[in-house]
Amino acid sequence: MGLFDRFRRLIRSNLNDMISKAENPEKVLDQLLSDMNRQLIDAKKSVASAIADERKLKRRVDESLEQAEEWEEKAALALRNNREDLAREALLKKQELAQHAEEYKKQWQSQVESVDRLKISLRGLEQKREEAQRKRNMLVARARSAEARRQMQQTLRSQSDTSAFDAFDKLSARLDEIEAENDAFEELEGSSQSDSLEREFAKLEGASSDSEKLLEELRKKLALEDRSAQSTRGGGSVSGQGETEDVDEELEAIKRKLRDEVQEESVRKEQTQEESQGDG
Repeated sequence: MGLFDRFRRLIRSNLNDMISKAENPEKVLDQLLSDMNRQLIDAKKSVASAIADERKLKRRVDESLEQAEEWEEKAALALRNNREDLAREALLKKQELAQHAEEYKKQWQSQVESVDRLKISLRGLEQKREEAQRKRNMLVARARSAEARRQMQQTLRSQSDTSAFDAFDKLSARLDEIEAENDAFEELEGSSQSDSLEREFAKLEGASSDSEKLLEELRKKLALEDRSAQSTRGGGSVSGQGETEDVDEELEAIKRKLRDEVQEESVRKEQTQEESQGDG
């Protein structure tokens, strides 16, 4: 049992030493299991040696009993040959061997009990090793989970500085300003084009009204001339007819002139509009 006490003390001391160094838990547990396996192998060797000693004692017991029986047969042989002296010596030798066999038997029985206890202890240690293996897997999983949480906390703490997020906010605000400026320019450009179109149409409307005024004035003038010609028609139909034809020709000439002016004005407006759009 002293061997197994030393085994437990060694494992406990190694475990305390590794934990106190705050090493990687997985490495600590693997090292502990390695030590347990190594010590368990040594323990099995010791148990095997104890079993070998028990078997040696059993052989000595058997050999002593066999030899005692042989000397008993020799004593009988001596008596059959009337050699009582030899028979006596043979019986003394038998008694000596029988005593040796009894002593070996006591040692053997004690060794058997010791081996039985060692086997029980060894099975207990094997169970402890298996339990340690299972706990190792569980503790490694917990250690990895704890390490992952620790790293996550460190990451979150390292990101507590909001300078990076402030930069994102500033960039977003600047983009909002640029987009607002673009919208304003587009709105101004659209309103400018709309005003330009309105001005162009206003000019066209003004030109049309001027033409209408000229035509109206011309009509009035012609009406006056017609009335004057009618009042003087009694002076001769040929003369009146000639004057009427002259007036009609003049009127057509004026109309053509006005149409040309209106058309030129329209062409000029369109050119101006195209130039303004090209500049925009």
